[in-house]
Amino acid sequence: MATGNGSLVTEFILVGLTDQPELQTPLFFLFLTMYVITVLGNLGLITLIGLNSHLHTPMYFFLFNLSFIDFCYSSVFTPKMLMNFVLKENIISYMGCMTQLYFYLFFVISECYVLTSMAYDRYVAICNPLLYNTAMSPKLCGNFMLGSYLMAFGGATAHTGCMLRLTFCDANTINHYFCDLLPLLQLSCTSTYINEMVVFIVVGINIIVPSLAIFISYSLIISSILQISSTVGWSKAFSTCSSHMIAVSLFFGSGAFVYLKPSSDESVNKGKISSVFYTNVVPMMNPLIYSLRNKDVKVVLRKILSRRKDPDLGTFSYSFLLDLTMKELVVKNASSVTEFILLGLTDQRELQMPLFFLFLVNYVLALVGNLILISMICLNSHLHTPMYFFLFNLSLIDYCYSFVCTPKLLMGFFSERNIISYMGCMTQLFFFCFFVNSDSECYVLMSMAYDRYVAICNPLLYNIAMSPKVCCNVMLSSYLMAFSGTVAIMGCMLRLTFCDANTINHYFCDVLPLFQLSCISTYVNELVLFIVVTVNISAPSVTICISYGFILSSILKIKSSQGRSKAFRTCSSHIIVVSLFFGSGAFTYLKPSSGGSIAEEKISSVFFTTVIPLMNPLIYSLRNKDVKDALRKILSKRKC
Repeated sequence: MATGNGSLVTEFILVGLTDQPELQTPLFFLFLTMYVITVLGNLGLITLIGLNSHLHTPMYFFLFNLSFIDFCYSSVFTPKMLMNFVLKENIISYMGCMTQLYFYLFFVISECYVLTSMAYDRYVAICNPLLYNTAMSPKLCGNFMLGSYLMAFGGATAHTGCMLRLTFCDANTINHYFCDLLPLLQLSCTSTYINEMVVFIVVGINIIVPSLAIFISYSLIISSILQISSTVGWSKAFSTCSSHMIAVSLFFGSGAFVYLKPSSDESVNKGKISSVFYTNVVPMMNPLIYSLRNKDVKVVLRKILSRRKDPDLGTFSYSFLLDLTMKELVVKNASSVTEFILLGLTDQRELQMPLFFLFLVNYVLALVGNLILISMICLNSHLHTPMYFFLFNLSLIDYCYSFVCTPKLLMGFFSERNIISYMGCMTQLFFFCFFVNSDSECYVLMSMAYDRYVAICNPLLYNIAMSPKVCCNVMLSSYLMAFSGTVAIMGCMLRLTFCDANTINHYFCDVLPLFQLSCISTYVNELVLFIVVTVNISAPSVTICISYGFILSSILKIKSSQGRSKAFRTCSSHIIVVSLFFGSGAFTYLKPSSGGSIAEEKISSVFFTTVIPLMNPLIYSLRNKDVKDALRKILSKRKC
């Protein structure tokens, strides 16, 4: 596929960490082991924090987000790194490279500010324990995380936007194991002065500002610790701080070493080694340093393994730092509610077990199916086309938002009381809105419909109309629209007051059930919700309808009945999925909220939270000849 911008390069070759053959196999198993430990450790930590209400505190709220970020960004580049150890030539498409660069930057910048928030949380807990509940309220914690992701979005967009303006002529060999900034700048055949200035400014801000905040916080913490008379407490506090500071030093130190210096061949080679620290070592250390050595987490893990459903709050052992701060989190915003109870999908006991296994199987199939599809598209260069680029993003979105709702749904089938904290509820609502409600998936489906329209109705203009730059801009716009809509909905939700009622008539924290619990007017919220959802359903729906109108018109002109039949089958499958997704969304949200409509909403929600993610790999990929051919080639180990 030819690119539509000034670049002549359509794909890049990743050199990898080393070119010494005798090191390839040992390094493969080393980094594979590290990756497995990273994924299992962070997923385990996320699950423990989500399952136990005792860990629903500001400290563990930030740790939950840190683990989520580490889990995501370790998956951005490690698969490609591992491929390089076993393949003769590790190829990545232009679009794939820009996408990898964007998500890598997003998650790395996010981690900078989450680590800063954690340092500030510890500062308040140790230096101002009496003001802790006021200073670290759920609303403030939520704002910290929104600010972190907003800074990450701005930085990643600035870097990627400047990278897309560069021209790549003949050189396409990246001297790295993933698409990083400096190696890409060395390949450009146009001036990179603006890019290097943006790198220096953005990276400088995102390293210096958090570093200073962390340094000041820990200086005050150490000052307070030195005033503790107990030798045992003194030793424990210093051990905790030193562990955190080691991880922070590795992360920020390696990042500063890579980026805050002029680019050169020698610096890129050194950068590959230092990059290993913040791309592989730090995500693996996160669960080890912050959780698996933590007494609270080990106590919770023992209780879960011993199946203690109702732990005694009086016998729960808090760590040293939590003893300095609080015995229990009290929310100091306008709401008196600190946690919610999720009623679940149904209260009929005879249906609990069958529904649990039904949705568990559905959940596993959705995760495995989308992971297989993502892997197939990454592994095979023949699938590096606009159609599969959008499909990759669609599968990534489906994979991510399956995690948002389904675990709590499954817990509701066997828990007597399915409790979620205020902060946990707001976090779940944020990611649900981002992936579904606001809406990333709407615009990806719209992009796929437009891609098919250009391919069928204007095949001669396809390479120009669907250039890598256009595809990347379309995806950036999709995520920007989703983020904007989510911020609008969440901003209005955080202004609501919840008094005594805390029972949510749903299996996850959705917008309409939360409206019914508010003890103040929700008129503004309902108006914002109606506008946001209407825009994010109507605009894509109209575009999809117009695209398919032209597609059907072109298909009817095909003389071959066999070709016409194949085209109609492809279109009908896509239309079914689009109809289910947009139909269930419109039925749920484009109507006034009422007590009777919530029961219907729970049923319709099942479609776009559990059924759609399962159908994606089945309809778009596993029945697709290209994907099946790629799977056969990988399984038969045909490298050439």
